Amino acid sequence: MARRDITIAPVTRIEGHAKITVHLDGDGHVQDARLHLTQLRGFEKFCEGRPFYELPFIMQRICGICPVSHAVASAKACDQILSVRVPDAGTRLRKIATLAQVIQSHSLSIFYLSSPDILLGMDAEPEQRNLFGVAKINPQLARDGVYLRKFGQHIIALMSGKRVHPGWIVPGGVARPLSADARAEMVAMLPEALAAAQRSLNWFKQSMEDYRDEIRTFANFPTLFMGIVGPGGGLEHTDGLIRVVDSAGKVIADGVDPADYQDYIGEYAESWSYMKFPFYKKTEPPNNVIRVGPLARLNIIDKVDMPRASQEWAEFRELERGVVFSSFHYHYARLIEVLYSVEKLAVLLDDPNVLSTRIRAKAEPNCLEGVGVAEAPRGMLIHHYKIDDQGLMTWANLTIATGFNNIAMNRGVLQVAKHYIKETKIPEGALNRLEAVIRAFDPCLSCASHAIGQMPMRVQLCGPDGNVLDEVYK
Repeated sequence: MARRDITIAPVTRIEGHAKITVHLDGDGHVQDARLHLTQLRGFEKFCEGRPFYELPFIMQRICGICPVSHAVASAKACDQILSVRVPDAGTRLRKIATLAQVIQSHSLSIFYLSSPDILLGMDAEPEQRNLFGVAKINPQLARDGVYLRKFGQHIIALMSGKRVHPGWIVPGGVARPLSADARAEMVAMLPEALAAAQRSLNWFKQSMEDYRDEIRTFANFPTLFMGIVGPGGGLEHTDGLIRVVDSAGKVIADGVDPADYQDYIGEYAESWSYMKFPFYKKTEPPNNVIRVGPLARLNIIDKVDMPRASQEWAEFRELERGVVFSSFHYHYARLIEVLYSVEKLAVLLDDPNVLSTRIRAKAEPNCLEGVGVAEAPRGMLIHHYKIDDQGLMTWANLTIATGFNNIAMNRGVLQVAKHYIKETKIPEGALNRLEAVIRAFDPCLSCASHAIGQMPMRVQLCGPDGNVLDEVYK
């Protein structure tokens, strides 16, 4: 029997465009599997020549799901170019917007995209695996998911005037203060959000018993874990230093200034994807694979400073009595972070200083380079800018959370393919699991469409029967 390929295109229930290819040998055994990012965006190039202070507005257009994270990382890079210290109220307001985005983004991932698999089963009929199917079987779960996403988006809108692509996070802080009325409206929504977050987390923990096989095979292997941590090693999403933990839970890099990220992180490209492959420079392959995001954040920290989330985090770490390897548990970590974010919002909104009008530091450019790092919902996000003497952009490098997970996602697809594809006839449930392991990472492929080096252009001329008549590479 000749070698054949299985192609899943597009991968469904993710943000962005991708395909999966699985290569089988003549006996039907899996030889290789790959995740291909098939779209090219090019934000690093077309920002060149623009005034640097426009970058927080431009870069958040990379994504409609996590624009706040791009705006925060971009603004922090601009803060360095200005050499300013953001006022305390400006920092707090950035944190509130970031946590609101974590809630709405995680809710989209877990409820809209992945709960159909977890509630209905990986082998359920494809036409049932959607939010409507979830609402039919578990109406409360569907309502909680819709409410939590609405809650996060509404907080962003109350602060900035827009739910998506708000032009409110700016170099030096934020554009306008929080009003007392807006704060009161946010506070009134907190109890329902807290109850929804706790119910959803309880549901997921009860569901895990049905997915032992997926937990064992969904990108379940030792890697490094990386992210930023706050004071005392606490969970942090906006302001912190970089920490890297190995598969045994040992801290191998700590207190790393984000400006020094290039000493630790390298990148390479492959001809079959428009997503870069970041890796950890200080370790030799294959032990240089990095994972970031909620799973990584809960693996690298020493504490969680909110009471309910802290208890849930301690229970989470007991899954493997230390570092948690299975990427299936990204879902679990996401729900813990939703609970944490609601609790943390209550604390931040209770501080009187959150209504201060001192929200922005202003200056002229004092440096020609800046690096901004934040924790997007999907993991650590880096914006690195260089400008000329007129303040115009000359160079940008973006290292995206989904990109950090790229190598692990490819290895995860291969692990799932080898476990579930064993015969010439491929069941639909096996194909769904190939997509589900990617959904566990919750990739944001619009964000991750950044490639280094020369990427080939491929043009195919196909006849009406689908046969390739001619093919050109450039």
